[in-house]
Amino acid sequence: MTAEDTQHPDLQRLLRWEDAGGTWSVAARHTVGSGGAGEEVTLYLLTCDGGEEMDVLTTQDPAVLQHVDRGAQ
Repeated sequence: MTAEDTQHPDLQRLLRWEDAGGTWSVAARHTVGSGGAGEEVTLYLLTCDGGEEMDVLTTQDPAVLQHVDRGAQ
């Protein structure tokens, strides 16, 4: 079993996007759940050459939120 096998599918998707040269930007981020127990982020997935929006990723995956917090790209 590889590390990728244990990653949430949303994190796998985002890392594949970055590995292919794509970039992303945060479209929205807010708390969700009763009492604001969690967070959700929406990312625009952008092309590497012109920043054209190709897709949107919305997730509550803590690993993606940590990745976004680090500003990794």
